[in-house]
Amino acid sequence: MAAILSNLRNTVIAGIVLTIIMVVVVSAVTGGGFDMGGHAYSAFIMRWLHVLSGVMWVGLLYYFNFVQIPNMPNIPDEQKPAIGKVIAPAALFWFRWAAMATIVTGLLLAMMNGYLLDALTLGAMEGFVVDKSLAIGIGMWLGIIMWFNVWFVIWPNQKKALGIVDADAETKAASARTAMLFSRTNTLLSIPMLYAMVSAQNLF
Repeated sequence: MAAILSNLRNTVIAGIVLTIIMVVVVSAVTGGGFDMGGHAYSAFIMRWLHVLSGVMWVGLLYYFNFVQIPNMPNIPDEQKPAIGKVIAPAALFWFRWAAMATIVTGLLLAMMNGYLLDALTLGAMEGFVVDKSLAIGIGMWLGIIMWFNVWFVIWPNQKKALGIVDADAETKAASARTAMLFSRTNTLLSIPMLYAMVSAQNLF
């Protein structure tokens, strides 16, 4: 077990294997009550990947805003380079690609289930407002805004702030503040976004 848990790759592979075993066992116990080759199961897998990606994205967003940013002033100056050179770049890699995966799987899921245009137009395509289309549409637009912030504001500014691209001290400071403010914006937007997404699946 230690060989699995001490290596991240092995841990993830073991998690996937455990998931497959769980699916097989549940299918056997329930008599195979679902068609694994059907549209409903394909849409379910896409939703699972969407949620998995979203957990990574929002989890890292909350790590930055609830842990790293508030505690940076408490870290001794001689230790701060470890955050800026090692921890932050690695976290930002998973952060931005989790955002991309969340958006792509979300759009594919909406397309597979036939509500992409209804959601993106906030129900206007139907000629009247439908609660579910409005809720999921608001969630999707908030998610798209957050994704845009990650890729086109936060990441470009973080590259300057962390010295990944050349910038003078004044530009680094300004870029760090811009990245922080847009990261806080995404934290703010994540709260109604998650409410909209969950309500669309459970209240309507």
